[in-house]
Amino acid sequence: MEQFIESVRDGSLDFALAKPEDAQLIVSIRQIDIWRFIDIVLGLIVLVIALARLGEKVGLLQAGAFILMLVAGGIIVYSFFLILATLSFWLVRVENILTIFQSMYEAGRWPISLYPGWLRYGLTFVIPVAFATTVPAEALTGRLNWYTLLGAVGLAIILFAASRVFWRFGLRHYSGASA
Repeated sequence: MEQFIESVRDGSLDFALAKPEDAQLIVSIRQIDIWRFIDIVLGLIVLVIALARLGEKVGLLQAGAFILMLVAGGIIVYSFFLILATLSFWLVRVENILTIFQSMYEAGRWPISLYPGWLRYGLTFVIPVAFATTVPAEALTGRLNWYTLLGAVGLAIILFAASRVFWRFGLRHYSGASA
């Protein structure tokens, strides 16, 4: 998303828009860092070791809810990030907003129950990083209720649709490098 913001500023977004593929897809996957897969593997190793040490038995329903919440959380974070990045069509320095979001995302690495109520509310509803971190962990440990599961899936669908609409709205207002 940071590269997308820079491409809006310097006009190189025009190259992505000229391609026959969907511009949002191109912008979203333009740069994939292969080394980040090491983080995923390490995370899975930590998860397996933690479950083994806790003696937790993970059932099929819990594993399915965990995967569903990981996907929903990823969609929520992606959509929120895309909405913030799309603001670059109108604002000059969106990087500062993204830095704040990334800091809040880092705070979301810990269970939100550790934070005071106002921050817990902010990490869940204002900047919804709890859906990417705490909610999948609750699903894995069997502490997730159906209302939260359905709410997370619903929020993922709504935010993805909203980010897509906002993206298309932003594209209509993008004047390009030649303007």
